[in-house]
Amino acid sequence: MSDDHESYQSPLSSRYASREMRANFSDRKKFTTWRRLWIALAEAEQALGLPIRDDQLTELREHALDIDFELARHYETELRHDVMAHIQAWGDVCPGARPILHLGATSCFVGDNTDLIVMRDGLHLVRRQVVSLIAKLRGFALEWRSLPTLGFTHYQPAQATTVGKRACLWIQDLIHDLDDLQHADHSIRFRGVKGTTGTQASFLSLFEGDHEKVLELDRMVTEKMGFQRTFAVTGQTYPRQLDFRVCQVLSSIAQSAHKFATDLRLLANLRELEEPFGKGQVGSSAMPWKRNPMRSERICSLARFVICQLDNTAHTAANQWLERTLDDSANRRLVLAESFLATDSILNLWLNVADGLIVNPAVVKKNLDAELPFLASENVMLEAVRAGADRQDVHAAIRAHSIEAALEIKAGGENTMRERMLSDPKLGAIAGRLDELLDGRHYVGRAPEQVLEFMTAEVDPVLERHADELGARGEVEV
Repeated sequence: MSDDHESYQSPLSSRYASREMRANFSDRKKFTTWRRLWIALAEAEQALGLPIRDDQLTELREHALDIDFELARHYETELRHDVMAHIQAWGDVCPGARPILHLGATSCFVGDNTDLIVMRDGLHLVRRQVVSLIAKLRGFALEWRSLPTLGFTHYQPAQATTVGKRACLWIQDLIHDLDDLQHADHSIRFRGVKGTTGTQASFLSLFEGDHEKVLELDRMVTEKMGFQRTFAVTGQTYPRQLDFRVCQVLSSIAQSAHKFATDLRLLANLRELEEPFGKGQVGSSAMPWKRNPMRSERICSLARFVICQLDNTAHTAANQWLERTLDDSANRRLVLAESFLATDSILNLWLNVADGLIVNPAVVKKNLDAELPFLASENVMLEAVRAGADRQDVHAAIRAHSIEAALEIKAGGENTMRERMLSDPKLGAIAGRLDELLDGRHYVGRAPEQVLEFMTAEVDPVLERHADELGARGEVEV
């Protein structure tokens, strides 16, 4: 039997997260990035005059990708230090370059800078999913912008809205998340070449007191790794509040997803809206007729996990001692990767659901029509007064009918409010217009127009700015 079945695996890797996000947080991405950083450092040090030979750089480049993970693990067992283990393993296959590996650097040169690169790349993957999701929900909102539906406040029947207008609430949350994501991406600076306590003392010594060369070294390595800015000052690590800011965006996306999925679960209970259901999918092992909204439930489940992880990053940032403490290390290995993997999983599910949302217009209309005689009572009263009736008499009649009709509903009957109004002589002047007055389209206000205005003012400009990031799809295998 494969070792994969003999030890625990995170369900984020084995069940939920996308291949791209798993690769972004993989050991291969991590340790090849370490090697890219070491090469960039050596190249810059050579360019600034340190005695590093071309053949040494060539040797490093030739062996940048052939990582012997088993050998590195062997060294780490002996050394209890992951960075030194990988220096030893690489040095074994690059004996000529071994003397200049990691020259002047501290472990956080590769560790922290790699974390920043991986988080930056992770945010780019998340952004592509968010943009694609906005586009999918835009199509849904436009398709159903005019379909009247019963609105709820406190999950009690309220004024009518439209199916498309309700979807705009979901899109608006995502647009705000995208704004925050952009800000977090802009906030990610490179730690750069800062040394053991952030003073660059080791590099100042290497360059014999030449401050300009130390500054240029930091600038060159930063540019080689694709960043424009570094943190101006650091301790041994970059400020851990950045982790909080990045995970705060992931938490916000999770909140938006939870809101959407909860709305869908409530509407699925009313049979108005459904998530896609596979041809061979089983809703329940005991109840063959069940169509449980399992994707939406999973979104809520994973969203809760991401939201709770934010507290973890706050404690890590608060507990940094002076120039650094190592009690963040094991924690961050978990929280950063799993927050990203779980957010990726949520968005993957959401994309899948949004691509196959099912609306049942007949049920939507039936549920709205059942409440419309109550919701429309003020309009009915005003029209009766316009037709010559006494306002106080009509108010008293409608109030009495609504109380009786509500009692019948609570006793298990149907809503008889419409029939009661039709038979009341005080409302006889408008009896022939009752069907018109109880048409749900008259009670949605500006909802259809708001959908169009929202698309023009906010959604379409966002999609135009991010047109090259569209195309993410949601693939659900389990």
